[in-house]
Amino acid sequence: MDAIREKMLEALAHVRRRFDGEVRVGIILGTGLGGLAEYIDREAVIDYRDIPNFPHSTALSHRGQLVFGTLAGVPVVAMQGRCHLYEGYSSADVGMPVLLMNEMGAKGLIVSNASGGMNPKHRSGDILVIEDHINLMWDTSLEPLAGLRRLRCNETTVVPYDRGLIEIALSVARRENFAAHRGVYVSVSGPTYETRAEYRLFRKIGGDVVGMSTIPEVVVGASCGMRIMALSMITNIARPDAPEKVDAEDVVEIAARSEPNLRKIVMAALEELSQ
Repeated sequence: MDAIREKMLEALAHVRRRFDGEVRVGIILGTGLGGLAEYIDREAVIDYRDIPNFPHSTALSHRGQLVFGTLAGVPVVAMQGRCHLYEGYSSADVGMPVLLMNEMGAKGLIVSNASGGMNPKHRSGDILVIEDHINLMWDTSLEPLAGLRRLRCNETTVVPYDRGLIEIALSVARRENFAAHRGVYVSVSGPTYETRAEYRLFRKIGGDVVGMSTIPEVVVGASCGMRIMALSMITNIARPDAPEKVDAEDVVEIAARSEPNLRKIVMAALEELSQ
């Protein structure tokens, strides 16, 4: 915990020289979803590579910059692109930017990603509102933070995803007539896509979608006591007995097409988090 915090404070000192305004909500924009940052009334933009100790994005469609400003009238900081374990980082490295967001004042965290669907009732382009997760990343660098999270929540079973924000997301989908489901996100380290046997296993243990991100950021946010909403754009449905080829470009394209629906949910969540 101390090592992560020291790295964060060095990064924060640099960021504060470029932006010293208010931050109320942190937003992490995943694969194909970075366009939401274009709706922010910008006050400052900082490239990850310019920030000491900050992980750098190398994945397709991840711009790799912090965007400060207001969205729907709410002061936000958005990560336009995230980092992953398969890029050579630990979970602690990937989660460190959330510590920085919280130190700057963010009490809410909105996380998005693109994922492969495993629930046969879902369709490509649907949104999964994450209500729980299964961590198969096998990385222990966040164990001190996970222990802190349990102490703060004072529960045997920890559910980091805010129930009120989940209901807001689902109500927006009903009102706007697009498909959104609550469900379980399975996270693996990647970068390879899953085998047919792995899809069957993940579905059997309770997963609805599978991806390669999100859990490190959520664990850190929960340890800080942040209200968290996580949205997963389902870009394809895995059918182990009739597999289809899926590549990164397909994932980015489908996520981008569905981004307007995700944006509607984010706007509603911001109104709640601004209270």
